[in-house]
Amino acid sequence: MYRGTFTALVTPFFADGSIDEASFRRLIDFQFDNGVTGIVPVGTTGESPTLSYEEHKRVIRLAVEGARGRGPVIGGTGANSTDEAIELTASAEAAGCEGVLQVAPYYNKPSAEGLFQHFKAVADSTSCKVILYSVPGRCGIDIPVEVTVRLAAACPNIVCIKEAGGSVERVNQLMAVLPRGFTVLSGDDSLTLPFISVGATGVISVASNLIPQQMSDLVKAALADDMAGARALHRQYYPLLSSLMKLDSNPVPIKAAMALRGHMAGGLRLPMIAMEEGKIAELGAVMASLGLG
Repeated sequence: MYRGTFTALVTPFFADGSIDEASFRRLIDFQFDNGVTGIVPVGTTGESPTLSYEEHKRVIRLAVEGARGRGPVIGGTGANSTDEAIELTASAEAAGCEGVLQVAPYYNKPSAEGLFQHFKAVADSTSCKVILYSVPGRCGIDIPVEVTVRLAAACPNIVCIKEAGGSVERVNQLMAVLPRGFTVLSGDDSLTLPFISVGATGVISVASNLIPQQMSDLVKAALADDMAGARALHRQYYPLLSSLMKLDSNPVPIKAAMALRGHMAGGLRLPMIAMEEGKIAELGAVMASLGLG
């Protein structure tokens, strides 16, 4: 159902913390002008935890307007409150989103049955396509394989899972039991190639904020079974993909990289703060080695 490169958009802020809407619109144009399939506003990379409800809804509306029908907009509307997720999903649907991204409820750590009931309630509330998002490093829990299978059977509009648990074996497990047409997208840029090699159909990418054409080319090559071409791109850009995840918590490094390239100011909201100067210099050196300085 979902195939290609989908950018998990950053939310640009001015130095005072307000949203830089002009930079956000330019970022969306940069994505579609450079080959991405679709965009995902207000996920983890979009700093959803520090946006107010009204800002959250506003950014999704801006994304739909900025996309201008050039590709699907998948609104990040997950929450650890089912009522909140339903409210945000309704707003995203009204704004024109094709799909919504539903992260596993974080902090309250529901049981497997609680997860099933949560996602089913959200899916039943909308006609949007629903992408589940399993990211145990952020949430403290994953979405069990068996829960994913139950949801795929119970909810026709749950059509995909963003897998960010860092395990190729888990993708193998999902591919073995999910119904035909249910797709898996990588949630880790550096694992996109190995995930596609065992059946994933693309990536929801952080790095494509900065290198949309390169990530799109990598995914297209892998999906076309041009593994030599995909490996070459993976090896070339792996130092950057690794740096964006290891130097600091996402989205701090990608925002620093975007600022170094002049795409935006790179502002953050507390509790996120800018990287140390030494780490910024390290990231800048990696970018310069790739001609991105």
